[in-house]
Amino acid sequence: MNTITAMDFSALLESQDKITDRDVRHFRGEVFGDGVVSQWEAEAMFAIDSTIEDKCNTWNEFFVEALVDHVVYQAEPRGYVSVANAEWLINQISKDGKIQSASELELLVKAIEASLHVPESLSTFALAEVARAVIEGNGPLIGDDNLTSGVIGQPEALLLRRIVYGGASSHGIGISRAEIEVLFDLNDRTSQSENHPEWTDLFVKAMACHLMAASGYQVPDRKEALRREAWLEDTEVDVAASLSKTLSSIGGLFKAATWSEAAMSGNEMENAWAERNADMEMREQLANPVDQSEAEWLAERIGRDGVFHENEKALLKYLKQQSPKIHPALQPLLEKVA
Repeated sequence: MNTITAMDFSALLESQDKITDRDVRHFRGEVFGDGVVSQWEAEAMFAIDSTIEDKCNTWNEFFVEALVDHVVYQAEPRGYVSVANAEWLINQISKDGKIQSASELELLVKAIEASLHVPESLSTFALAEVARAVIEGNGPLIGDDNLTSGVIGQPEALLLRRIVYGGASSHGIGISRAEIEVLFDLNDRTSQSENHPEWTDLFVKAMACHLMAASGYQVPDRKEALRREAWLEDTEVDVAASLSKTLSSIGGLFKAATWSEAAMSGNEMENAWAERNADMEMREQLANPVDQSEAEWLAERIGRDGVFHENEKALLKYLKQQSPKIHPALQPLLEKVA
């Protein structure tokens, strides 16, 4: 259903070589008028953004708002970026090989921040694009007019932090191995630079989160979220009666984590909490000690470029402080920072 195209957008412009605040007001009426940002409208906005250089600030705000709405909130279940939408977004942004505008970069970061869950491919792409801009000394890093090639300043470190922790990353609270590899590579390539202390803090804490973190609650994946929504929408289920029964059965002390859980039947709720509590206990038992596979990976990864960097030393010191048990595979490295 082609409601609006790039040509239609161009026809709304007062001038064909710039976008003004008045133009944006017209675009808002066209795009949000029916409450849905369609695929055609989303692609038209990308076309306009890439072809017109003179754009007002309100265009950037509208561009990001509308496309986050399209990618994050209009696919089912709401709040989850699907693999297909992640691929579409990456393809739209990287048609010319890399991110070209600050609005595209802000869109990418905001989509990650707004999501309960994003595919690993999207967060890794975002991190890699920021890393590339840092190494090359150019690119649309948001709010940084003084980018120095090969140096991670505070704006770059904070932007990387937004991506790493935005939307709880690609695995709920966890940080994936692919994301960590991007950060390790960036650390290797900037180890001789006077990077901002924010980078050291991010590098150490992100690595520790990947290796040790436990979560009391992990965001369900898209399949589970869709199952819960389908249960809620089942017309044969008396949601109000189930909710009333569940609340009364535990003396009013019940506090739902989500409305979808609140609508479960008594047995379903009991099973869900039992499963969650067992999962939490297992995570707490296994999380803090760095296991054999993690220790072997870290021992191989640190110093891969032949140099023992200061941030890597800081990471080992942090792990030694935080982890009750250190795997023997890390002992030779720990002796170097003792």
